[in-house]
Amino acid sequence: MNHPLRPLYRVLAGLAGLYVLAFGIVGLTKTSGMDFFAQDDLPVALGLKTNPAFALLSVIVGAIVVVGAVIGRNVDRFINLTAGVVFLLAGMVMLVLSRTDLNFLGFQVATCVASFIIGGVFATAGLYGKVGTPEHAAMEEGFRHGTPDPTDHKWKFHGPPKDPDRASSRFA
Repeated sequence: MNHPLRPLYRVLAGLAGLYVLAFGIVGLTKTSGMDFFAQDDLPVALGLKTNPAFALLSVIVGAIVVVGAVIGRNVDRFINLTAGVVFLLAGMVMLVLSRTDLNFLGFQVATCVASFIIGGVFATAGLYGKVGTPEHAAMEEGFRHGTPDPTDHKWKFHGPPKDPDRASSRFA
């Protein structure tokens, strides 16, 4: 919570979102007049092959991520976590389908690799993007360093801490 590098991760997610948005816009201009789910003779937009369906999807997702980066707060965290999971899963699924007739987005291996990289950027930005009050941040930081958590949880640490000289961790 309130990670010191949060602004950097937010900017990186915003830049990745801008790339996805620009890719989609260039892809839409290059694929005008093609079948929506074309798979053969696809044009290249910003280094990746695309069809109109993939280009339109990229415009929508890129715009959502950019808007989330502009809004900030915990909105961008949710959007980035979701986008990260979607990009990573899409890369895996389309890698499996890339040489079949089910490759409806026209993915190639390079597109899958780009999806993995962009998904990793979004996921990292989402994981480190949580914003909270200074009190909540101090409470979480204290908990990470061994201060008992004042929140009542379903799963609790039961019993006193072990002898610190013999234990390798607090839960040993």
